[in-house]
Formats: sequence, structure tokens, C-alpha cells
Amino acid sequence: MAQRNRDYRSEYDDYHGTERQKKRRAARNKARRHLEKSGRVRKGDGKEVDHKNYNAEDNSSENLRVVDKKTNREKQPKRS
Repeated sequence: MAQRNRDYRSEYDDYHGTERQKKRRAARNKARRHLEKSGRVRKGDGKEVDHKNYNAEDNSSENLRVVDKKTNREKQPKRS
């Protein structure tokens, strides 16, 4: 099977670079920083911040939890 080269520039322009996605990414980073300040996670610990309701912009303390990478990946809804 031949390997297809990815067009990263196109991916960024079409998805990662959109204003909506930039705001979601900033919200996820903000949640991580908040939990680092509170001491619940630290850099390089292998843990991830999970948004229980799948909404990256909802950084309320009731919506955030610390899980390992495997748990967080299993929880994500399947993409079609």
C-alpha cells in the first residue's frame, strides 16, 4: 500500500487555523495551566486533563478531571 503524503499547510488552513479551533485549543491549554497551578498535574507526569462533558471551553472545576492518556483516549467519541 502506497503511503500518501499529508498536506499539513492545507490541514492547518482548513481546520487547525480556524478561529473556532484556536479558541478551543486555548481553552484546553488554560485548563491544563489551571490544574498545574493547583498542583493536580505537573509537566511530564503523563496525565491529561479531561473535560467530562466534551466541551473544551467549559473549564469549571466540576467538569475537569485528571486521567491517564489511555483513559482519556478511550472516552473520546468515535469520529466518523
